[in-house]
Amino acid sequence: MRDFASIYQEFQPKIYRYLCHLAGEADAPDLTQAVFLKVSRSLDGFRGESSLATWIYRIATNTAHDHALSSLAKQRGAEVLSDDTGSVDDLPDPDFTGADREYIRREMNACIRGVIDQLPENYRTVLLLSEFEEFTNPEIAEILGLSLDTVKIRLHRARTGLRKAMECQCSLYHDERSELMCDRKTK
Repeated sequence: MRDFASIYQEFQPKIYRYLCHLAGEADAPDLTQAVFLKVSRSLDGFRGESSLATWIYRIATNTAHDHALSSLAKQRGAEVLSDDTGSVDDLPDPDFTGADREYIRREMNACIRGVIDQLPENYRTVLLLSEFEEFTNPEIAEILGLSLDTVKIRLHRARTGLRKAMECQCSLYHDERSELMCDRKTK
């Protein structure tokens, strides 16, 4: 059995990143701390029936889900404001500098993040575990306590929903270097 310090060192950055995607950057630090508090309290009871990573991600997923339910109950009827970082209206000249490219990549990431955040939680969760955390479908099934078929269906629907939303909200194109670029469509 590994000690908590080594587990924390290995998994804290991954769980933090996962929770940023799942629950948002504002709540991720507190949720990450809550996850590792639960891990430290339950480590002696970990039976090894699943991998350590699967067990920790399941704790993280449940913690984020519980937090979302708690927040929803507190906000009843309140409108949640979305993070609208604007759009790139005028691209710089064709000879983008590194800073210009980095700015456009950040805008693309913000746009994609906004689209992912709009997906229903059950689709968003499987998509994040698959595409960002690189878990296999069987591992996702174990983390979420779902059947493999359910994971496959949700992942397919999540990707379809993401693609449709991206087509509606973003103008995708390739620049002169054939790099994928994205501008938000104006409403």
